[in-house]
Amino acid sequence: MTKFDRDPPGRIHIIGGSLRGSRLAVPVLAGLRPTPQRLRQTLFDWLAPVIEGANVLDAFAGSGALGIEALSRGARGATFIERDGAQARAIEADLARLHQAHASVCCGDALRILAEPATGKFDIVFLDPPFDAGIWSQAATLLDAGGWLAPRAWIYAEAGKDDAWEAPGRWQLHRQRVAGAVRGTLYRVGAA
Repeated sequence: MTKFDRDPPGRIHIIGGSLRGSRLAVPVLAGLRPTPQRLRQTLFDWLAPVIEGANVLDAFAGSGALGIEALSRGARGATFIERDGAQARAIEADLARLHQAHASVCCGDALRILAEPATGKFDIVFLDPPFDAGIWSQAATLLDAGGWLAPRAWIYAEAGKDDAWEAPGRWQLHRQRVAGAVRGTLYRVGAA
């Protein structure tokens, strides 16, 4: 057991890169379930060859841990979408405290925002909506059809291990891992 495995409930830490060890507060919000540390480590091991200089979208930001972890590991910039106003402000505060100037937080419903014209092309997207919402297919379709994805983008989707949903046809499964009750899947757009 590492010292980070003993974090008190409501706190998580960044596990790699320039911000390693930085702690983020996690409020008690309905549906908020930060990515388990083991799965987050696996995800960023998978993304290690492509994270440097990437433009990242954390579409259902929650704690902001995935997007901040990406910045810590060399992402060029990150955009966070979070519907809860207090949590959006908490992510902004964490970004300011950690001196992450190449990041922005958009407070609003991710599905509504993704239905609008894209504000940029993203190399890596984290798609981790509340499990009980059942909106993976809808969010994936909006991302894919709305011009949000860079050519050959990577999309990480997190769902319950038994949840079923349809990824767009041009998304190719790259890797998948189950950790407890959570399944993390990494897709690549247009990969052979």
